[in-house]
Amino acid sequence: MLLTWLYVPGDRPDRFAKAVASGADAVILDLEDAVVAGRKAYARDAVAEFLGAPQPVPVQVRVNELTGPDVDADLAAVAGRPGLSGLRLPKVESPVAVAAVAAGVGTPLHPIIESAVGLESAYAIAGAHPAVASLALGEADLRSDLGVADDDGLLWARGRIVVAARAAGLPPPAMSVYANVTDLDGLAASCATGRRLGFLGRAAIHPRQLPVIAEAFRPADHEVARARELLAAVADAQTRDSGTVVLPDGRFADRAMVAAARRVVDLAARYAA
Repeated sequence: MLLTWLYVPGDRPDRFAKAVASGADAVILDLEDAVVAGRKAYARDAVAEFLGAPQPVPVQVRVNELTGPDVDADLAAVAGRPGLSGLRLPKVESPVAVAAVAAGVGTPLHPIIESAVGLESAYAIAGAHPAVASLALGEADLRSDLGVADDDGLLWARGRIVVAARAAGLPPPAMSVYANVTDLDGLAASCATGRRLGFLGRAAIHPRQLPVIAEAFRPADHEVARARELLAAVADAQTRDSGTVVLPDGRFADRAMVAAARRVVDLAARYAA
């Protein structure tokens, strides 16, 4: 389970290896918004060359939008490369489009919802194909499409993505990037809000954001202790052939609580390592 992703412009191959060594859980090489039209072909070639060898951390590629002129060349260049761990699909509005990509490439897909139309189809997109591995919001474009000026206007959209991902059996979505790379306090506060809404982890656009994001989403000691207590009570109930699990504080444990507790313990073990 991952908490941090670092975006890198696809036309900056000098940064690729540095990003892989940055401490990010995963790296996203961007062929879309971070690359101007005149450098698309150069970026595509640079990314394909870098992905010619396996990498020590997962490396995803954000291709150009599925209805645009560049996406077919993007997919042809990177699909099947040994270093590719997944494709991020921007501005997705239709499950049919996702299924079409899945039919042509054999790699996990990560659709990004960036419009009102996409948001209305979020659950269908999340379940469009077994290759869909996560769902995400692209909040900058969504703000423009919805005409909202601040985070309050995105609350419903954020909740919708969390629910759609859960309903489709996907992991909790990661948060969209925080654009101000110098405002680390604001980033921490934004991550805390996202965590309360059900998000897990966040993409970054600068390495200095990575420790803040990891700290915000890493389970606290008291959360880990409580999760282990719950799992121990479940194990004890199973030993006694009891279908009822009551915690020391009087709470009944259900399957959703058990799944959440396991996620907390797994995350704690990953980041302790």
